[in-house]
Amino acid sequence: MILERIEKTGDIKKIPESDLPALAGEIRSFLIETLSKKGGHLASSLGTVELTMALHRVFDLPEDKLIWDVGHQAYTHKILTGRKEDFATLRDMDGMSGFPKRTESDCDAFGTGHASTSISAGLGMVRARDLSGDDYHVISVIGDGALTGGMAFEGLNNCGALKTNYIIVLNDNNMSISENVGGMAVQLSHLRTSKGYTDLKDSVQSSLEKIPVYGEKIVAKIRRTKSGIKQLVIPGMVFEELGIMYLGPVDGHNIPAMEDVFRRAASFEGPVLVHVVTKKGRGYAPAERHPSRFHGAEPFEIESGLPLNHKDVSYSDIFSTVMLKMGERDEKVCAVTAAMMDGTGLKRFHNRFPERFFDVGIAEEHAVTFAAGLAADGWKPVVAIYSSFLQRAYDQILHDVCLQDLPVVFAIDRAGIVGRDGPTHQGVFDIAFLSTIPNMMILAPKNKWELSDMLKFALRYGHPIAVRYPRGAVCTDFQDKRAKITVGKCEELISGDTVCILALGSMVEKAGKAVDLLAQKGFHPTLVNARFAKPIDSTYLCQAREKYKAFITIEDGVLSGGFGEQVLKVLYTMGYRGQVKNLGFPDEFIGQGDCGQLYEKYGLSAEAIAKAVEESYVKEAT
Repeated sequence: MILERIEKTGDIKKIPESDLPALAGEIRSFLIETLSKKGGHLASSLGTVELTMALHRVFDLPEDKLIWDVGHQAYTHKILTGRKEDFATLRDMDGMSGFPKRTESDCDAFGTGHASTSISAGLGMVRARDLSGDDYHVISVIGDGALTGGMAFEGLNNCGALKTNYIIVLNDNNMSISENVGGMAVQLSHLRTSKGYTDLKDSVQSSLEKIPVYGEKIVAKIRRTKSGIKQLVIPGMVFEELGIMYLGPVDGHNIPAMEDVFRRAASFEGPVLVHVVTKKGRGYAPAERHPSRFHGAEPFEIESGLPLNHKDVSYSDIFSTVMLKMGERDEKVCAVTAAMMDGTGLKRFHNRFPERFFDVGIAEEHAVTFAAGLAADGWKPVVAIYSSFLQRAYDQILHDVCLQDLPVVFAIDRAGIVGRDGPTHQGVFDIAFLSTIPNMMILAPKNKWELSDMLKFALRYGHPIAVRYPRGAVCTDFQDKRAKITVGKCEELISGDTVCILALGSMVEKAGKAVDLLAQKGFHPTLVNARFAKPIDSTYLCQAREKYKAFITIEDGVLSGGFGEQVLKVLYTMGYRGQVKNLGFPDEFIGQGDCGQLYEKYGLSAEAIAKAVEESYVKEAT
């Protein structure tokens, strides 16, 4: 196998050009085989195999700096930098990251995980290079989906004044996770398929070929001139108007063509954008047909592409159903998302109410202020965004929604830990950062029925409100406990003796299992479903402080600034002097790994919770 000759960075330069197509095929086979067992970002990586190979053949890593936007397309990059064997631990706890990571390899010039960062980071490295008097190349690879993000435009705008070389590779596959939307997607489509260009090209070619003897030679020469006829038709493109040299489009699966254009790009004095057209999922038919499904694939059967594991009903599925029902009942309800129609479960709403569905692209800041504008004019927007992506819109939530007390509903998907995607995607900060904002209310459901009730409550509330819920299968415990949602009121699920457990959201399920374990040892704590991370139910705490010798709070977020700290503050302000123990995540970034392993590591498994509660009983007795 040719792939066996790739052991370290730079080995691909030794592979003859004639062997490159076979190597690309072997890389694809390796990725399909590995990810069918491990899961991971398959479609994106399959689409960039040849692109990555060409970059590694032209540039000298790690001296040259290669920056991947988002990073979900960087698996081939990892293979070509000597990490093929590490794929056995891909996305495992303490294993190889699914994204570029500076501590993992000196060829990972910049850590990524969120979109639209590569141009700004690359520009910073260019300025650092120039200040240091160095002469290495900086290359940022950004997808057309990530180019819809405002930060990418800010970076492009800042590139115009640059007088030294900087290469931006636009990986154009007409996809982010969901299909691309917006003006930039339209512009790129025009560049790829402009009828004016193709008509003129065909007309000129036809006329030239009629010239005896010399006609065909002229046509062949024009074909070899990459910037020939195209520049006659589209000389004033948006990139060049920003002061960025434009090259392309070039076939992103033609390695010699890309090598040629990359070498030319490296010779320019100033910023240059190379427009590369690729196909997401290339080489694996199921991923080509369903690129969104194979964006972040679970283990699958190679022959059919079908998942190996049965997919349980998720919280996103419940959200999808409730949104559809609320859209049918109230014509003012509308949905906003940032390139996550499929991931958040809004596809059904889009299909039923396309005029009330808005996908704004990878632009979370814009999504929130856009929703504020809808709310200001009497509509009822629900903004569905993953927890770790909502962080990007903190200022807009504070300034444009909460300051004006506008009725925007935030459906925060993937709240808490998400597992194998690691620290860039763990949704453990939303309680802490949203709790600091006046006028914001935060709810978290204990099970699937409560999520439905909370979403309906949120749409009636009339003020800024967030409902956070986890990734994965829904909880079906406590079906018989369905008290009405009342502002700031918790729900007592199990009445016990002298220790009170206050659990929030997904932690109610684990706390319930902990209570069962404790009962086997003769301990009978009270279990309370907190429901609200903000406001805290101070009325309940005021009454309960006389009964309980210890309170234990449990949350799937960081402790610093979180739910538990707020409970502690309320209790001690009331003069409570008993035990208060807060369980949650420490002040650190939570790594990758199976969710069960992570809960165990951080003391949030049912067994660990039971142990913490038992210790409170022991302390109380002494």
